[in-house]
Amino acid sequence: MLVVMHQWATEEHIHRVKEVIESMGLKPVVIPGSERTAIGVIGNQGWIDDTPLMQLEGIREIIHVTKPYKLVSRDFHPSDTLVRVGEVCIGRDFVVIAGPCAVEDRDQIWTVASTLNDLGVKVLRAGAFKPRTSPHSFQGLGREGLRLLKEVKGAFGLKVITEVMNPGHLEEILDVADILQIGARNMQNFELLKEVGRVTRPVLLKRGLAATLDEWLASAEYILLEGNSEVILCERGIRTFEKATRNTADLSVIPLVKELSHLPVVFDPSHATGRRGLVRPMALAAVVAGADGVMIEVHPEPERALSDGQQSLNLEEFRSLYREITALVEFVHALDLKRDQGILQTEG
Repeated sequence: MLVVMHQWATEEHIHRVKEVIESMGLKPVVIPGSERTAIGVIGNQGWIDDTPLMQLEGIREIIHVTKPYKLVSRDFHPSDTLVRVGEVCIGRDFVVIAGPCAVEDRDQIWTVASTLNDLGVKVLRAGAFKPRTSPHSFQGLGREGLRLLKEVKGAFGLKVITEVMNPGHLEEILDVADILQIGARNMQNFELLKEVGRVTRPVLLKRGLAATLDEWLASAEYILLEGNSEVILCERGIRTFEKATRNTADLSVIPLVKELSHLPVVFDPSHATGRRGLVRPMALAAVVAGADGVMIEVHPEPERALSDGQQSLNLEEFRSLYREITALVEFVHALDLKRDQGILQTEG
């Protein structure tokens, strides 16, 4: 439920509404606006009887929100959330996140980090703990991987994103990671979501293997409900009957998410397609679709990678793509500016 206050409502009116909401066993969340204040109501298990609020002074309207997520929705938070990570502001700047699927050894991660640094990429992705379908597959270097990530982070000043699989690993990962990644397999690991919701660190939440949009946003709600509002959504394809690609890339969900939610959303063309030759066109398509960034797997020698080599770009392929992304982002921004100024209509 959303309680919208009149423009003339005073702090005393707002305080009284909060008191009544709390007396109903619910939690009020004040949402300041440029013109008027709204108060979100959370903690209910079903329909809320708004009778105790009906006669309170200062209330303009009461809106019942039926979505399975509230804090995540634009109903509660109309303006875009901006997630700041060092110099990068995700939601304002288009961010390119790149790196290998997993840290394999010192030479590999240093080579990739050095290349990213030279290009101007600010965020390095690499897994230390890896969830794999087969228990016989490479599971990551674990703590040694974290040590190497910390080493290259200190050397190049890159921001690091790495996956959290287990709440027991969280403390040592927080010592290294600037962004915590929740992988597709853990999208509905609700206890893990609650744990990362209690820390002050941005969280990138990947869409589950076959998750609906509502399920994905409801998972984000678990994180926000614990107090962490810095959530970045990541579309990485969903499992369908089609076997030509690793997953089915759902680019249409990007503008839809941005319509329904204030959270930034990035696209992972590597996992969405599983094919190196498709990473470039899908990454460029994501820019046009309105994504706030892309996350791309890069490896010095993809054919020798211990995981996901078939969908990883080599260093030269990534350099070329990065230049194209940068140029396309500038073009799209210029086009958006013209549209906002009404120039496109007058030219037509």
